[in-house]
Amino acid sequence: MGTILVSGLINIETTARVDGFPIAYSPVRYPFFGVNSDVSGVGYNVAKALTVLGDPVHFLSLIGRDIAAVSVRHKLATDHIPDSFVLDELDFTPQSVILYDPTGRRQINVDLKDIQERHYPPEVFEQAAADCSLAVLCNINFSRPFLPAMQQRGVPIATDVHAIADLDSDYDGDFMRAAFILFMSDERLPCSPEVWIQRLWDRYGTEIAVIGLGAKGALLAVKHDHAIEHIPAVQTRPVVNTIGAGDALFSCFVHYYHRTGDPYTAIQKAVVFASYKIGAVSAADGLLQETDLEQLYVSLRK
Repeated sequence: MGTILVSGLINIETTARVDGFPIAYSPVRYPFFGVNSDVSGVGYNVAKALTVLGDPVHFLSLIGRDIAAVSVRHKLATDHIPDSFVLDELDFTPQSVILYDPTGRRQINVDLKDIQERHYPPEVFEQAAADCSLAVLCNINFSRPFLPAMQQRGVPIATDVHAIADLDSDYDGDFMRAAFILFMSDERLPCSPEVWIQRLWDRYGTEIAVIGLGAKGALLAVKHDHAIEHIPAVQTRPVVNTIGAGDALFSCFVHYYHRTGDPYTAIQKAVVFASYKIGAVSAADGLLQETDLEQLYVSLRK
C-alpha cells in the first residue's frame, strides 16, 4: 500500500491532574508529577500512531515561529515522523490545557491561536499528495481545500468529526460529505447511535462509519453490507486519562483497514489499541507497536 497523508493540528498540550469534577476552588495546589507538557494535537496523535504501527506517513501541519516550535521539531524527530511538510507559517503554535481526574474524565481547553484563518500552501500539498493512497484529513480549516483535491484523485478520505450533534453542521458538513471513513463520538448525539447511523446513511451515504461510545466501546456501520455492529470495550490496564482515546481508535482502524480492507477486524483491534492507550497521561502516549498489539489482541480472545 502507498503512503498515508495526514493533515491536522499540532499543539503543545499541558495536562493537569485534579481531584474530581466540579473543581473546588483553592488558591494553590501541589499535584506532584501531576502537571505535564508534551506535543499533541489530533493531527500529531494520528501521525504518531500510524508511524508507531508501521505506516509511512506524509504529515501536513502548521506551527508557529516561536519557542514551542523547537519542541515540536524535536518531538517529531524523536518519534520518527518526517517534518518536511510541517510548516512554520504561524506566529504562535496552538496550545491546549487538559484537566483530568482519577476516573479518567477530562476537560479540554484548546487555544488554536489564528490557525483557523491560515492556509496551507497548495503547491506543498501537491508534493505531499503525489504518492498517497489514503488521506486522513482532520477537521481543521486548512485541511478543507484538500477534500475536493483528494476526491478528484480518487483517493479515499478518512476523517473524525469528534463530538458532532448536527448533520447540517456548517463547519463539519464538508468533511462528512467527503468521507469514505467517518469517525465521531456519541457525546453530543441527539438520538441513539443506531438512529444516527441511519440518518447519516440517508444524508451522506457514508460507506464506513464508527461512533465511539466511550466505556461502552464502539459502533461500526458498513453501508455496503447494511451492517451495524456494536463492539464492546475491553480493559487492558488501569485507566489514567481518556484524552486521545478517540484518536487512537481512529488511527488503528485506519491502519488495519488501509492494509486489509476488512473493517470488522480493524475495529476489533482498534478497540484494544485505544484501551491500552488510555493507561497513559498524554494524548500522544501509550501507543502499542503492531506486534505488541497483535499479541495482546490474541490473548484477549482466548
